[in-house]
Amino acid sequence: MSKPIVATASLAGCFGCHMSVLDIDDRILQLIELVDFNKSPITDIKTFTQPCDIGIIEGGCCNSENIEVLKDFRKNCKILISLGECAIMGGLPAMRNGIPVRECLEEAYFGGVTVRDNTERIIPNDEELPIILDKVYPLHEIVKIDYFLPGCPPRADLIWEAVVALVTGNELKIPYELIKFD
Repeated sequence: MSKPIVATASLAGCFGCHMSVLDIDDRILQLIELVDFNKSPITDIKTFTQPCDIGIIEGGCCNSENIEVLKDFRKNCKILISLGECAIMGGLPAMRNGIPVRECLEEAYFGGVTVRDNTERIIPNDEELPIILDKVYPLHEIVKIDYFLPGCPPRADLIWEAVVALVTGNELKIPYELIKFD
């Protein structure tokens, strides 16, 4: 019998949720026994090579490329998990949501303390660059999400318990201690 296939991605965020996946420490060896990874920074596989059972995505959607990646995950994964606050609510990247995009770009390219030599006041605009969205969107506002794992970042034990439950077909019972933050 083949193992379940897992894919992961990071969108607009800090990659901290993937670090929490790695923080399961030596249990990663147990996870490798339970699943095969497909498209993921963990494996460095850049495109889907087969349909996946579980997709785990951290980060919100702040540009057109994030939307494409998210929709591709929804199309290729039976179960889709929003991992962390950026994926669930937009997180820190969503702090720009109350500011017009033009104003954010002007601050970044004209007024930022590290900006030098942009006397022509050019904001990069090339067809190769993703289009910046009007705001940062949580994943569930773009596609159907099956599970939400909260935290910034979520605890490694929370990720472990959720993934193991899903791949073994057990009921997803998450103790309160894994999601409380006091």
